[in-house]
Amino acid sequence: MARFPRAVFGVGDEPDARFSFANERTFLAWIRTSLALVAAGVALEALELPIRAELRFAAALLFVALGIAAASQAWVGWAQAEKSLRLNRALPGLAVGSVIAAGVIIAIILIGLGLLL
Repeated sequence: MARFPRAVFGVGDEPDARFSFANERTFLAWIRTSLALVAAGVALEALELPIRAELRFAAALLFVALGIAAASQAWVGWAQAEKSLRLNRALPGLAVGSVIAAGVIIAIILIGLGLLL
């Protein structure tokens, strides 16, 4: 029985299941982060908050974009790590973590400015 994606499961040897399960938990953590970021963006626009409209919309859009980036990181990061495990190579570094952290900081600054102006 072939497993999906073949580009990941079709190479190397089967790793210790504990490592694959840990990789899957990391994937799920990124998905939870993605959902939280998208929910934050939707909530900013759905709720009537005393935040300047342009800055509120910019922060909401940024949160949604960061949520999409986190979901992409979940998939790409999982595939890269699983392939590295199967090929007995060093695990890859974090691709977009600093971008997401910087984006959240910028969104918080936009919200703060929106409250003050």
